[in-house]
Amino acid sequence: MIEYERKTGMEGHEEDDLEDLNSTVYTFPPNVQNVIEQVLPSTDPLDQPNFNVVDYVNSLFPTEQSLSNIDDVVNNMEFKIRTIDKEIRSVVRGQTNVGQDGRAALEDAQKVIKQLFVHIKDIKDKAEQSEEVVKEITRDIKQLDFAKRNLTASITALNHLHMLVEGVDTLKVLTQKKQYGEIVLPLQAVMEVMQHFNSYMDIPQVKQLSDEVRQIHVELAQQINADFKQAFSGQNSKSFNQLTQGCLVLSVLDPKVKKDLLTWFVGIQLQEYQHLFDENQDFAWLDKIDRRYVWIKKHLLDFESKFGTIFPQDWEISERIAVQFCHVTREDLTKLMHKRRSEIDVKLLLYAIQRTSNFESLLAKRFTGITLEIVDTTNKQNTTVNIDTTDNKTPGNPFEENEQQVQNEKPKPSPFAKLIGRCFEPYLNIYIESLDRNLADLMDKFISDSKTQPPGAKDYDGVEGPSSVLSSCADLFVFYKKCMLQCTQLSTGSIMLNLAETFQKYLREYALKVLQNNLPKIGGGAGIATSMSSITRDFRDLSTSGFIQNFQSFLKEGESTRFSKEEQSRICCILTTAEYCLETTQQLEEKLREKADKCYAEKINLSQEQDIFHNVISNCIQLLVQDLESACESALTAMTKVQWSALEVVGDQSNYVNTIVAHLRQTIPTIRDRLSSCRKYFTQLCVKFASSFIVKLIQQLYKCKPLNTVGAEQLLLDVHMLKTALLDLPSTGYQVQRKAPATYTKVVVKGMANAEMILKIVMSPIESPKDFVKQCRVRLPDLQAPEFQKILDMKGLKKTEQVLLLEQFKQPENIDVLHDSSHVIQDSPEHEAGRIKRLEKLIKKRI
Repeated sequence: MIEYERKTGMEGHEEDDLEDLNSTVYTFPPNVQNVIEQVLPSTDPLDQPNFNVVDYVNSLFPTEQSLSNIDDVVNNMEFKIRTIDKEIRSVVRGQTNVGQDGRAALEDAQKVIKQLFVHIKDIKDKAEQSEEVVKEITRDIKQLDFAKRNLTASITALNHLHMLVEGVDTLKVLTQKKQYGEIVLPLQAVMEVMQHFNSYMDIPQVKQLSDEVRQIHVELAQQINADFKQAFSGQNSKSFNQLTQGCLVLSVLDPKVKKDLLTWFVGIQLQEYQHLFDENQDFAWLDKIDRRYVWIKKHLLDFESKFGTIFPQDWEISERIAVQFCHVTREDLTKLMHKRRSEIDVKLLLYAIQRTSNFESLLAKRFTGITLEIVDTTNKQNTTVNIDTTDNKTPGNPFEENEQQVQNEKPKPSPFAKLIGRCFEPYLNIYIESLDRNLADLMDKFISDSKTQPPGAKDYDGVEGPSSVLSSCADLFVFYKKCMLQCTQLSTGSIMLNLAETFQKYLREYALKVLQNNLPKIGGGAGIATSMSSITRDFRDLSTSGFIQNFQSFLKEGESTRFSKEEQSRICCILTTAEYCLETTQQLEEKLREKADKCYAEKINLSQEQDIFHNVISNCIQLLVQDLESACESALTAMTKVQWSALEVVGDQSNYVNTIVAHLRQTIPTIRDRLSSCRKYFTQLCVKFASSFIVKLIQQLYKCKPLNTVGAEQLLLDVHMLKTALLDLPSTGYQVQRKAPATYTKVVVKGMANAEMILKIVMSPIESPKDFVKQCRVRLPDLQAPEFQKILDMKGLKKTEQVLLLEQFKQPENIDVLHDSSHVIQDSPEHEAGRIKRLEKLIKKRI
């Protein structure tokens, strides 16, 4: 009865849920809807997620006549609803039964787990019982194993103890008799046996034997030391054979004993040296430093011939004497140079460093350096100082070397490098000061040579050719390379920073005094002097921006005067030299950083000097550009003096165009040939000239007023011919036509297109102010009001006629003009160029 009521209640809840479902529209997420469609595919419109009631009803009753069977449709719907309700009830009841079945399965699983636990516990108990049985069986066997192990250890200990007792007795007898040759083997055996008794030191007898062995070591050390001192004191010479055997005994004893003996022995070997080269002796000073090294060489030869057989070879006695000699010499020279610092000059310093470095190299060849306690692994350069002053005037970059060759030339680091020579490092500033004086003299020579024979003079002999780099530039960098290699042999520490600063100083002087000051001057008077003094001041202050600005203002102050062929050659020579200096300075910076220690390498920076050479290059290009422009100014002025409004027919290109083209064809090939080694700067020259020339051309076009249609067409033809000449400018004079660089072509096409568009606007009729302004905006989007007024002046309009056009031009809606693609294509520079070419063909036909 209770079960029935519960089922009845569940059915009541299910009916309520169905009512809720009928009264509410649920929309599942897209991912849930996709899963439902995969599991339960259906074509029924009622199952679609985007179901629309109105559309569904319209599909059932498309016409009024179809409403006659509405009862059948309703009955079908009710039948479907009852069928779905039955299916839902059956599913719900099925889920209730599944829950009951699950609980029953869980209870069965729990019962099985309990049974399994009982079985496992039984197996564990039986295993423990089996283990106890096995232990009982093997108990006697384990006892026998323990007994055997203990017995073996006892017998071994007794044997070792017997050996130790006999060995101690034997050592006592041999020690008293000083039979060192027979002591070595028993002594080694006793020391090995003693290691087995380290864990038995709490036994009095073992402790006593250990003390006796230690006492024997002390007695042996004292006896052998005493024998050595007696033998080498000259009072009671001993047999060298006995001393040799004593050395073998010392090799077995505590290493400290051997070290103390060697310290004493090496010390007595250098007693004579310290006396002969005391700081009060004449031989002690740097000018006689060779005698120190001669003495040690001779002493080592004598020592090896007399006493070399006494000591074992692995003791390296000769090397130890040489190393101690280096330490003593370094300390003595440090004290001596500190006292007599004022007497040290660069010649004496380099002499001492060279001789010392040669001696250290000799030690590196003779010895392995195994006895050195601290090996200086930071020295990565060859320590041999090569004071070679042979001139090498190879024009190539002295800092670009074959890497494989450099690697082959680098020796392995030597442990003896700077062992003595580091005492000279505090005085290397003397070398830098001398280097500064030598570079100052060298710079004076360069300046003097540039006055007697200006740069580029030997390149100009009436036949045009490439400009060579100044020989002084190659000499300077070769000298830099030698100084850098020499300095790295002296030290790679802070002295490299001082060397870099010295290099920077004379790179700046070379750029100013040899290159910049030898550029041809345009015009004369106080303006030049003022400008040059300003340049010098800016140069010293390393303000490169002010440097180039003052130079440009200096160019503007002078009169427009053409350069001679010799002066053009000089400018090109200075330009190629400055480019060589720029590239070589970059290599120099890399090499300085490579040679210097890591902590100093980051502080080396020659970027300012590179900027200065770059500015010299810019100045040379600017001079050449102005020279080209000055020859074109008269022709451009002649263009403005033509009565353009009086022309009645379009003829061939004008005379001023012929003058400009002839000038370019005469001048450009010469400059290009002289700059053949630096083509990129020739391209810069062309770009700067074209940019400047086009600006001046447009300025002169504005002065050609008033224009009639024929005059505008003639100017348009002239502009097109100038454009063609400019496009061919980089390859002018070549037998084979070459394509101009894209950057240059872009500048010319864009600039000359503006000039062509200006003339096109002048030729355009004014049908209405609005349309005319619109066409101006389309053809010249960047056109400003002042230029627009100049165009109106070119058209010959009166001021009263210009007012309306200017007002229309200044209206906001005309600032951003939207034009269709047909206008863009029709008025593009390419389209205009085509029209100009057709006009040119027509003129030729008439002629």
